[in-house]
Amino acid sequence: MKIYINSPKESWVVDRFVKEWKENNKNISTNLLSKADLIWIISPWTWKKLSKKHLSSKKVICTIHHIDDKKFNIEEFSELDKLVDRYHIISKKTENTLKQLTKKDIFYSPFWIDSKKFFNIKDSQSLRKKFNLKDNDFAIGSFQRDTEGSDNKSPKLEKGPDNFLEIIKNLDYENKNLKVVLTGKRRNYIINKLNELKISFEYFQMVDNKRLNELYNSLDLYIVASRVEGGPQSILECALSKTPIISTDVGVANQILSDKSIFTMKEYRNAKPNVEHAYREVQKYIIPEGFESFINFFEDVYES
Repeated sequence: MKIYINSPKESWVVDRFVKEWKENNKNISTNLLSKADLIWIISPWTWKKLSKKHLSSKKVICTIHHIDDKKFNIEEFSELDKLVDRYHIISKKTENTLKQLTKKDIFYSPFWIDSKKFFNIKDSQSLRKKFNLKDNDFAIGSFQRDTEGSDNKSPKLEKGPDNFLEIIKNLDYENKNLKVVLTGKRRNYIINKLNELKISFEYFQMVDNKRLNELYNSLDLYIVASRVEGGPQSILECALSKTPIISTDVGVANQILSDKSIFTMKEYRNAKPNVEHAYREVQKYIIPEGFESFINFFEDVYES
């Protein structure tokens, strides 16, 4: 069995998944479509870059990260669905919607995580100095895109940047030592709003995994305020690095976090991080165990 996996090449977390898969599963991976038994479309919006000849002649698995009703294109999905044998979803929340759109079998599993990249660092105080965080700063992190790529200024509403700002704005009145920590591309919307609100922040545009793990370990709290998510992978990364995290009920939140760590916008003040609970729940997704369900699934598709 040989699997071809397509990389979006968008400096996004999925590119990391592709790299980790290939590094750890060389015996069942191929970089040549012609040699593949299975094609894994890990980023569904890129499927048209692949040869229809190969998609029609080989078994095809497609990952659906999430379904945003406001952006979903049913005609394009229907075209893709004709070529797909089975689907992979990251979150159970996607399953009910997907079942209404296809009769194909659906496999559920969050993506894996590498404990060599994300882990708890005991001496976090020295790290905080490295990132311009004072001892008395209350550092709140957000490491995901918040701005639409079409104009680089409109909010990417499914990521909830307006929700995040609403929480930060209210917390800032209560804690004058609050500091927001941002990473990644397309942070224009939140940066502009933080400047308007005169809320202190640190922005590290592009960071490697080593620095990203250090940033997690420097935080007092990480907030996911999204409306729609597949993961996000930051939930697993916080869990493994033992970073306190609270989240809206999106993606894998209810599979990793405790009930008390999940909030609605009306009750976010009641949310309480539970580091040990999240750490226990993330263990099953650590490499190499995190690959096992995928390999079993691919073998089943291959043999069927």
